[in-house]
Amino acid sequence: MHLLYKPDWEEAKEHYRAWWAHERFGRCAMAVTAPKSDAPAEEPPRPRRVEDRWLDYGYLDVINDYRMSRTFYGGEAFPVWHPGYPGWSCIACYLGAPITLAEDTGWIDPILVDGDLTDYEYRELVIPAQNRWWVEAKKMLRHSVAQSRGKCIPGVLAFGGCGDTLAMLRGNHRLLTDLIDCPDYVREFDQYLMRQWMEVYDAFYAIIHEAAEGSTCWFNLWSPGKFYASHNDFAYMISPRMFRGIFLPSIEMQTNFLDHTIHHVDGVGNFAHVDALCEVPRLQALQILPGAGKPSPLHYMDVLRKVQRAGKNLWIHIPPDEVQSALENLSARGLFIATACASEAEARALLKNAEKWSRDRPL
Repeated sequence: MHLLYKPDWEEAKEHYRAWWAHERFGRCAMAVTAPKSDAPAEEPPRPRRVEDRWLDYGYLDVINDYRMSRTFYGGEAFPVWHPGYPGWSCIACYLGAPITLAEDTGWIDPILVDGDLTDYEYRELVIPAQNRWWVEAKKMLRHSVAQSRGKCIPGVLAFGGCGDTLAMLRGNHRLLTDLIDCPDYVREFDQYLMRQWMEVYDAFYAIIHEAAEGSTCWFNLWSPGKFYASHNDFAYMISPRMFRGIFLPSIEMQTNFLDHTIHHVDGVGNFAHVDALCEVPRLQALQILPGAGKPSPLHYMDVLRKVQRAGKNLWIHIPPDEVQSALENLSARGLFIATACASEAEARALLKNAEKWSRDRPL
C-alpha cells in the first residue's frame, strides 16, 4: 500500500515484521524524522476554545496534514493521524471520571474517593453505552480512518493500562494506601479493569482495521496484528515485590491478548521492574525512558544490556549524535532507535551510517 506521506511504507512494514521476530535486516530498526526543506512554515492557529483544540475535527484535520506534510519519515518512522493526548480518551473517563481540558493536557478527577477500596464492587463499574467520551472516542477513530486513507495510518488512542486506570479512578495516594491495606483486592480490581481494557481495544481495533493492515497506537510502532504499548507509570512509586505480586498478572493478561506488545518503562523509578518485565514470555520489547531531567538512555547501559541479554527487543530515543555510540555498545539485533535530525539530508546519511555501525555484538 502506498502512502502519500510515506512512499516506502511497504519496505518499512517488512522491517517491522523482522524486528518483532528479533531478526536482522541489515541494520538496527530506526525511526528518523526531519523537517522537509519545502515544509510549510506557519502552523495553523489553534481554536480559541480549549475544547475545540482537542475536539474540533476540522482543526484536527488541518493540523495533522500540516505536521505530516512538513515531515520526512525515514527508516521505520511513519505518519499517524492522531488528535493529541489530553486524557479524555481513557477508560477512567468512559467510566465517569470528570476531566478538565487544558491547552496541552487534561486533568482527571478520581471518583472512588470515599472510604476503603473494598467498599466498591468493581463489577458494578461498567462503561455506559452513551458515555460522552466513549461515544466520542469511537466517532473520532472512524473519522481518523476516513482521513488516513492513502495518506497515513490511523492509530488507537491512549486509553489506559495496568495500574494507571485504577490510579486515575482512586487517586495515587489512596491507591498507595490500598496496596498496604488490601493488596489482594487491588490485584482483583486491576485484573477486572484489564478485562474491560481488552473489550475496549477490540471495539477500537474493529474500527481501525478497516483502513489499514495491522495497527499502531499512541506509541509509534507498527504491528501486522493487534498492538499496544503496555505501561504502569504508577509503579514508579512501589517496590519490585509489590509490582510482581499485584500488577504483573495484569500485564501478562494484556500480552497474552495482543499479538505484539512493548512496555513503556517510564522513569528511572520504574527501572527496578525491568527484571520482572523481562520474564513475561509474550512481552516482545521494552522502551527504556529515563524521564525528564535525566541523562540519555545510554547512561543506563546496564539496564539496556539487561533487556538485550533477556532476548527482548529494546527501544530507545536518543539524539542523532549518540547513534554511533549506541551501536558500538549494543547489539543491533532487536534494537530500535528513534531520533530526529535537523534536515532530510542528515537523516538519510544517518540511516546509511547505521548500516555500517550495526553489528550483532556480545552483551
